[in-house]
Amino acid sequence: KMNLMSGNRVLVVDAGGRGNAIAHAFARSGSVERVYVAPGNAGSEMMDKCRLAAIEGKVPRSISELLAFVKKERIDLTFVGPEGYLSEGIVDIFQEDGQRILGPKREAAVLENSKCQTKDLLKKLSVPVPPCQNFSDPQEAKEYVQQRCSEEPGRGLVVKADGLAAGKGSIICTTPEEAASAIERIMVSPRLFGGAGDRIEIEDRLEGRELMFFALSDGHTVQAMQSALDYKQAFSPDESVAIRLFNKLAGNPNQDNNPNTGGMGGFSPHPWLDEELTERIMKKIALPTVRGFKESSGQEYRGVIYFGLMISEDREPAVLEINVRLGDPEAEVILPRLQTDFYQLSMAVVDGRLDELPLQWSDDFCLGICAISGRAIKPLSSTGPERPGYPGEHYTNMPINGLERVDPEVIVYHNGTAWGTDSAGNRRLYTTGGRVFTLVARGKSLAEARAKAYENIKRVRFNGMRYRKDIGLRYI
Repeated sequence: KMNLMSGNRVLVVDAGGRGNAIAHAFARSGSVERVYVAPGNAGSEMMDKCRLAAIEGKVPRSISELLAFVKKERIDLTFVGPEGYLSEGIVDIFQEDGQRILGPKREAAVLENSKCQTKDLLKKLSVPVPPCQNFSDPQEAKEYVQQRCSEEPGRGLVVKADGLAAGKGSIICTTPEEAASAIERIMVSPRLFGGAGDRIEIEDRLEGRELMFFALSDGHTVQAMQSALDYKQAFSPDESVAIRLFNKLAGNPNQDNNPNTGGMGGFSPHPWLDEELTERIMKKIALPTVRGFKESSGQEYRGVIYFGLMISEDREPAVLEINVRLGDPEAEVILPRLQTDFYQLSMAVVDGRLDELPLQWSDDFCLGICAISGRAIKPLSSTGPERPGYPGEHYTNMPINGLERVDPEVIVYHNGTAWGTDSAGNRRLYTTGGRVFTLVARGKSLAEARAKAYENIKRVRFNGMRYRKDIGLRYI
């Protein structure tokens, strides 16, 4: 199957910026001739060797359509970006058909799609987690909150929906009243995350610094990847006026709550993840989780595994959550630094030979800024209340200008864009999502990468475009 003379064909299953970054990593491999992306976006065709997948003129989206595409186009390897497809068992279905696909199987995807089951497993494996409890009854959950807070007044709690909630399923609470209200909103009304909130997990809020830690596993060998520091909150801490306005428009009772998003940007390498801490996380968390998962389920975990950690003052890690895939926007700043051939690396994971291929990274810094659909000047056609912008209600279908003015060595990964036609009949790029694109610059230092990124993002415009001005600032 692996004939290096004729190039290999890869399918990347992803719709966002992470999918652009994965496709770009495959395209840089000398043994890849073509990378297809599905569902993809406009950016999926704006990179060398990359194309949107199509079967009979339409983009394959369902697992069965994707499988039909893979067979028709004789794809050598499929790489899955988002958790949704993994939870639906795309890996199991492709493997049963004899296709090579990289990602954890359905049973392994539980590590992301059930926070309750995952915490139970980690406790059983003696992997460090915060004190936590699962509930399917809102009344019992509220009683637990009262008891926990009376034992230790001022204790912070985090209330988490059990299932997938697009990265927005955790609510940090500083008082028992806030926690009770979060339980009510998730489990009873308005059921913020739908069925994902049938069960919840309540954990003590740990003190320390958060860290997203990425590793690659073939079921036996686990290799640490480089990590990124990402920015989850929608606004920088000093934008208090904008935060209040957002909450007012979003109808959020807590006016000072800086809302979490899927990610506003970030940079790599991580500023304080050194070799000693990496070793400690591998030994205490990554290896025991992958090995323990195999012992408890009989399944090998193959693919990317990403741990959301809290690192205490004395550098002890605890697991807040696990994701079964690359992060977005972290992938956009980590993958451009990878020097190991991504196709060879992926094949080594699929074939259980990861021990043969040490990961090599560039010493360059990459900094990414995510441009999002903020508060737009209202289109005349729209009625109804003003929209607060991402991560709340936002407008889409805004024309994007100026991408051609970005320096050629600066990468633009598209998160939510599509081609359309304006009223004059010209083909133009439009916004389709809350996160629109992630602009990534590299440099020999963080300061150089940062200056280049901010200089370039000023050249791009769309109605309502907003981005954080402080990515990387504190670390220069």
